Amino acid sequence: MTNIMCSGFKAAGVAAGIKKKDKKDLGLMVSQVPANVAGVFTKNRVKAAPVILDRERIKTGVCQAIVVNSGNANCCTGEQGIRDAKTMASLAASELGISEDLVLVASTGVIGEPLPIEKIDAAMPTLVNSLKSEGIPDLARSIMTTDTVPKMVSAKGVVDGKTFTVTGVAKGAGMIRPDMATMLCFVCMDVKVSSDILKEILVRAVNRSFNRITIDGDTSTNDTVLIMANGLSGAVIQSPAQKDIFQKILDEIFLDLAKQLVRDGEGVTKLVEIMVRNAVSDSDARKIADTVAHSPLVKTAFFGEDANWGRIAGAVGRAGVQIDPDKIDVYFDDVQMVKAGMGQGKTVEAETAKVLKRPEFTVTIDLNSGSGSGSILTCDFSLDYVRINADYRS
Repeated sequence: MTNIMCSGFKAAGVAAGIKKKDKKDLGLMVSQVPANVAGVFTKNRVKAAPVILDRERIKTGVCQAIVVNSGNANCCTGEQGIRDAKTMASLAASELGISEDLVLVASTGVIGEPLPIEKIDAAMPTLVNSLKSEGIPDLARSIMTTDTVPKMVSAKGVVDGKTFTVTGVAKGAGMIRPDMATMLCFVCMDVKVSSDILKEILVRAVNRSFNRITIDGDTSTNDTVLIMANGLSGAVIQSPAQKDIFQKILDEIFLDLAKQLVRDGEGVTKLVEIMVRNAVSDSDARKIADTVAHSPLVKTAFFGEDANWGRIAGAVGRAGVQIDPDKIDVYFDDVQMVKAGMGQGKTVEAETAKVLKRPEFTVTIDLNSGSGSGSILTCDFSLDYVRINADYRS
């Protein structure tokens, strides 16, 4: 997948001085024409001002621009925060010459501090003048906080002979868990699709990707995924067959971005998929995968490259799911460490330790009790995770 912009879209990212260092911290994505839009937001009951504003504006199903800042979450900032979010949209709209109702906003960064709206005001003309069709990398960098690399991906699809492009950017490295995360994700596409169908496909894609990842088990106040479709490619998404083609492309885009988030997690050295199979139900499998994926003891063992399968067994046993411990098999990639609830000895443990040295691997937990399955993408806990979060505001 390459990083290319869709027909009729431009993007930009500039340094407005919101962050402590002179780094890009204000970004913009704009469609040449009003686009249909859909969004998914945090389930945290403490919601940032941009989330509150966007949840209202997105009800129209139409958007033309998204303006976003990093370095300040504009959360827990009261009525002033709402006013600042609206002002941020208004400033972008005025400079672009469009209605402010067509502008959505997003913020990420430190919670509880007033948004420095005067800096955004001063930088907006430069931001709009910087818009270009190849501006996606600048936008991706402008939304980074503790991220170490920008995250972006593009893919092309074909519907009834018409080629369309989907391009997405995302940020997130901490406060990441299923039910969204401290992540922002903005996707543009040049297909023609109704906002209702867009929302349906978006929710399904999010559940298959961003809702299957965790870094530290925390859920943020600012999580936002916005997707815009302007129809300029001529490709139409309406029939079940067309929707299936589009769903596959969006699933691939989101899963790619989701994996990029986990790989770049705060202090992360390993990307691990926890796969549970042959559970009584899919729900049971998901609960077990979730419990194992969030276990600090399991995650620190991954970091230490310690084949301590007992920690995994312990997490399986406390997931609140009926299991038969004597039927459990555990694999690290293709090495079976546990068979029928019993470890397979030091020789196999040494082979497992080799798997643990890999940057990416899968832990498969086979319950041998049904046909249910589920998986979570997780990571290790390292010393750097503590250091990064201890120093986050200093």
